[in-house]
Amino acid sequence: MKILVTGGAGFIGSHTVVELHHAGYESIIFDNFSNSEKAVLAGLETIIGKPVTCYEADINDPAAWDKVFTENKIDGIIHFAAFKAVGESVSEPLKYYRNNVAATVLMLEKMEEHKVSNLVFSSSCTVYGQPEALPVTELSKVQPANSPYGNTKQICEEIIKDTVATNRGLKAISLRYFNPIGAHESTLIGELPLGVPANLVPFITQTVAGLRGQLSVFGDDYPTADGTAIRDYIHVVDLAKAHVAALALLLKQQEKTTYYDYFNIGTGTGSSVLEVITAFETATGLKVDYAIKPRREGDVTAVYADCSKSNEILGWKAEKTLTEALGDAWKWQLAVVNRK
Repeated sequence: MKILVTGGAGFIGSHTVVELHHAGYESIIFDNFSNSEKAVLAGLETIIGKPVTCYEADINDPAAWDKVFTENKIDGIIHFAAFKAVGESVSEPLKYYRNNVAATVLMLEKMEEHKVSNLVFSSSCTVYGQPEALPVTELSKVQPANSPYGNTKQICEEIIKDTVATNRGLKAISLRYFNPIGAHESTLIGELPLGVPANLVPFITQTVAGLRGQLSVFGDDYPTADGTAIRDYIHVVDLAKAHVAALALLLKQQEKTTYYDYFNIGTGTGSSVLEVITAFETATGLKVDYAIKPRREGDVTAVYADCSKSNEILGWKAEKTLTEALGDAWKWQLAVVNRK
């Protein structure tokens, strides 16, 4: 079966291509490389042992969608392609609404036109905003978004749900995942942010590698044990496997005319920024130079998952520890530096 992976050269997308291969699927990548590098394709081909089909195009281009669907019989789509930096979304909201929301509408139109019925959507725990209670379950209230980025994920989920309800054959799952970190054990693929990283772990690894100055910890006055914000950090390989599990569940729904569901994908454990720094130091034996800075606009205090539903219905569970993930992230960073 052929699975179209939008943003398939990105951090999570590339690891999912690997796990799709292990599960017996053929991946077709759709990526404009705005936040990834073409060298990722070579890494993927080495890992899976065969060439990877890739369409270099923008997901806002209708002709590109037609070309992919005309040249391939697509059995399902895993939709990663989106901008995801919270801070940037606050300063450039229209950029985020066009790329994240408008492109999703176009994708759904093209799926209907070309009779492609299975969709796994890359959503986010940001749809919960600042949750009223922790851990977050799928029954937790979707709060007003803290950023335009978070709002795009809420809007896209609603658009997908409404489209499924029209009973035109679409079956979809939204995966609300938490904070992906780590890298593939081969060190051939990993997180490779272009420019200044927007996420904590690549900033840690780049700081320790000497590529960046002092790490900024944004806020030590949150109402948490050590004053820093808490997140649920999941190894990217575990996250990739969740997408394969979601696809398998979708493909079992063929007797149904409509199907939509959503799942939390995390570890179920919250870790503060300072706890992540300590875990990195434990995993590597290296010290992290950091300084406390004011809070960033759009950040929530704490969010971590209850993954009971995904454990039970998807048959999936995170397996790797925070220390393992940080160790893999550091090995990946060393590999990147050595290649240069």
